Amino acid sequence: MSVLVQETPFSVDQQQSLFLASSSGAGLVTFTGYLRDFSAEGGIEALELEHYPGMTERVLEELGVAAVSRFDLRGWRIVHRYGRIGQQDPIVWVGVFADHRHEAFAGCQFIMDTLKTKAPFWKKEFMCDGRVLWVQSKSEDAEREQAWQEGVYE
Repeated sequence: MSVLVQETPFSVDQQQSLFLASSSGAGLVTFTGYLRDFSAEGGIEALELEHYPGMTERVLEELGVAAVSRFDLRGWRIVHRYGRIGQQDPIVWVGVFADHRHEAFAGCQFIMDTLKTKAPFWKKEFMCDGRVLWVQSKSEDAEREQAWQEGVYE
């Protein structure tokens, strides 16, 4: 059970191997988030993520602990980048182990949905046309997180 917030790129395969070596269970679910090449504003060339050091790790740790309690997870790992991220670079990797697939899928989705609204990250998109735009929070992210709080997805 661990959190890693880093500026350098990471290997998805290596993260999964490290996680497999440190945790066990009958069901492993992972999620990898990559930089997409578009937004409602147009084509995206790169993304820059800023974060609040110390607080970011604490929030992610608390989120993992909450997921263990809520979904009876046997293990979890969250890896998140910050800094400038290019096309096809992974931004976030989440892995969870549970004794049953339902708990593993739900635990992974809960972590991602809650991370989007609770973790102190700020994003700037570098558009293909030269504009630089701060990314605004999305109402659907807040709605998904609220649904978890209300137990809708259980």
